[in-house]
Amino acid sequence: MKFDWKPVLLLVVMAALGALAFWYHGKAADEQHRADTAEHNLNLANDTINDMQTRQRDVAALDAKYTKDLADAQETIDQLERDVATGKRRLQLNARCSTNGTTGTTGLDDGAGPRLTDSAERDYFTLRERIATVTKQLTGLQEYVRMQCLK
Repeated sequence: MKFDWKPVLLLVVMAALGALAFWYHGKAADEQHRADTAEHNLNLANDTINDMQTRQRDVAALDAKYTKDLADAQETIDQLERDVATGKRRLQLNARCSTNGTTGTTGLDDGAGPRLTDSAERDYFTLRERIATVTKQLTGLQEYVRMQCLK
């Protein structure tokens, strides 16, 4: 009886081809997983970029709004200062009129009109300007925190 090697050889070749197919299938699955991970990371990066661009536009719009508000407030203060300087408007004061250094009976003609000194008037407008600036800056920062930081 002679042993036939053909079926054994066929079985070995089929097992080798099956192992090779299994190995390539594993490699393909690994590459698919790597591609899916890369695509997921790319989508996350794109979402982050889009979010940052949206936030940058929002912050730019917010900055433009409050910069304009600050410029408008400064213009209002400057106009008020010009109006006071030209006499178009007056600052209302709670003051007493002093006499012009004269003694004797006081009358309407004796007193000078109530008025701030020049330095006090400058200080008044400087103070108004600083109050307006701080108010606008604080309002802008509060809006920024609400719109950007608390999202």
